[in-house]
Amino acid sequence: MAEYERSRTMPAQPEQVFDQAANTAQLDAWLPGELHVDVQEPPAVTVHEDRSGEDTPALLRSEPDQMRLEWGTREQGSYAGWLQVAGIGSGASEVTVHLSFFDEGHDPGERAVCDALDGSLRRLEEQVRMRVDNAAG
Repeated sequence: MAEYERSRTMPAQPEQVFDQAANTAQLDAWLPGELHVDVQEPPAVTVHEDRSGEDTPALLRSEPDQMRLEWGTREQGSYAGWLQVAGIGSGASEVTVHLSFFDEGHDPGERAVCDALDGSLRRLEEQVRMRVDNAAG
């Protein structure tokens, strides 16, 4: 089993950050470019991976009261993950993403996963900034 975790500070209230992260209509705006989530009957989703061309049945749960998203594969249990938003004061938040790969065949390796997580957190911050700037302006 392999586990990876990355965090990023974002200049917005935790509720604003969580609302953007949990917006299923805009997941593709911040997830890795090769992953696409098709929401069916929540929490059921299908994840399409461009690299393999495969569609994987998965679950995506949103816990707004805890500002937490959780996901994982439905049938084979090959991976799971979560995103947690926490307020850190002064109108800022810290977002942490954690991934667990239970099947070595699904683990693309530390460098690829960390690059993907960093990129996703950067894109999420960009989405949050646009949302906050549009609300303010």
